[in-house]
Amino acid sequence: MQEILELLENNARLSTEELAVLTNKSVDEVETIMAELKSKGIIVGWRPIINWEKTNREDVSALIELRIRPQKGCGFDALAQRISAFDQVKNLYLMSGGFDLGVFVEGKNIKDIALFVSEHLSQLDGVISTATHFVLKVYKYEGIDFFDPQCDRREVYS
Repeated sequence: MQEILELLENNARLSTEELAVLTNKSVDEVETIMAELKSKGIIVGWRPIINWEKTNREDVSALIELRIRPQKGCGFDALAQRISAFDQVKNLYLMSGGFDLGVFVEGKNIKDIALFVSEHLSQLDGVISTATHFVLKVYKYEGIDFFDPQCDRREVYS
């Protein structure tokens, strides 16, 4: 199972037949494992990685740090579930350190995200404070470099 997951993490386009060859399993075995992984919620979706900066899409992304007050009996989970229900929220993580939740959001522009924070996130019962950091440029995402291949990245030695 682990081997199949690692192969898929590196290349989600591998076919069942290719996975069978790479893992020395039969196609039927791989199909059974894949069905089990999906039914257990281990594999939850398939998505391409897109470099939106190379398109004409002009959405803005931000990381919002939230300090929150845990709720009695359910800790951070109940508030995290409420926050995850917003369409603007793309990723949500429980964090260690100076803040509790890391919320990655997308909006049409900076004002759109600022309004989302002020009108929605900061208004939630249990939110103590927010800090918003706008993404200026993506260099690497999900292990994939987004560097321009035309750019010479060799270091100068003297």
